[in-house]
Amino acid sequence: MKPYESHESEENYLEAILMLSLDHRKVRAIDIANMLGFSKPSVSIALKRLKEEGKVEVDEKGALTLTEHGLSIAQTTYEKHTVLTDVLVALGVNAYTASQDACRMEHVLSPESFGKIKNFYAKWKEGAYKK
Repeated sequence: MKPYESHESEENYLEAILMLSLDHRKVRAIDIANMLGFSKPSVSIALKRLKEEGKVEVDEKGALTLTEHGLSIAQTTYEKHTVLTDVLVALGVNAYTASQDACRMEHVLSPESFGKIKNFYAKWKEGAYKK
């Protein structure tokens, strides 16, 4: 696998755990199933794999936490999602569509392309380019 290729499903699960944990609550498999619209058995299989890969930990009560490695992937994916959503909204796309499109785009952009988009958007917001 090339360095910029991603595992979309894995990234979606890790990002979901991160987003749910931002609400300062314990994250459980059912929360992920509800958020992503997947069946509980499908989520359980995915979480088992993520646990085996050292990206997620599950305590005795079923609460999920991201390991350092899992958190790193989740934060990178979440940053891509938020920046891409903001860029699309700035271009005039409605917020819902922008978020849905960003969710798909975040998994296929190389780090180089994302970095260029992120830098361009930051400069645009500062007024470096004519709006």
